[in-house]
Amino acid sequence: MENMEMSGNGATTKDGRGPCIWDTFFKKSSGFISDHSNASITTDQYHRYKEDVRILKDIGFDIYRFSISWSRVLPGGRCGGVNKKCINHYNKLINHLLSKGIKPIVTLFHWDLPQVIEDQYQGFLNPKIIDDFRDYAELCFNTFGDRVKLWVTINERMMYAQQGYASPTFASSVEPYIVAHHLLLAHVAAVKLYKEKYQISQKGQIGISLNTNWMVPYSNSQKTN
Repeated sequence: MENMEMSGNGATTKDGRGPCIWDTFFKKSSGFISDHSNASITTDQYHRYKEDVRILKDIGFDIYRFSISWSRVLPGGRCGGVNKKCINHYNKLINHLLSKGIKPIVTLFHWDLPQVIEDQYQGFLNPKIIDDFRDYAELCFNTFGDRVKLWVTINERMMYAQQGYASPTFASSVEPYIVAHHLLLAHVAAVKLYKEKYQISQKGQIGISLNTNWMVPYSNSQKTN
């Protein structure tokens, strides 16, 4: 079971959380929904995490993948202004999961880039993102790694690059490849840091989440064109 820590987890302006690119998107897209609703609350895990964990336990799950929001823990997008209230929220969530026998898997980036980074240098279109992502990852490793033993750096790199940048709003087809490249370099930077500095002492594992397409043959025919 997976939880996407985007604006859908509620509390979009609570406890000093900074805006992410999904907040901007929701504001622009709200007019396309007949009742003018948006995804700013939806699951509202920020307030209902204990209820969510109870449901997980009742169903019989013993593992739960959730995402940490970059703009919650670092409202300014870059290290230097750590949001202790939101750090405390994730500490409570992780501790509550473990108390119920549910192992946390943490995703560091599930497409919710801090809006300030997008505004400053266009996010993953700029190689500056690599160092900033590594620093954000280190904050998470250092803060939660004593209890979190399974890490996912980036969720579905191809989807983020393709759906976010392969659109008519961009002048060419180059942008998705630039973004995909920087996503991989950011992943490598975080993995290298974890393995060299944290893995031995924390005894955890780290990887990336990739999406794949399932293909089914049109028929059982052996003929070729």
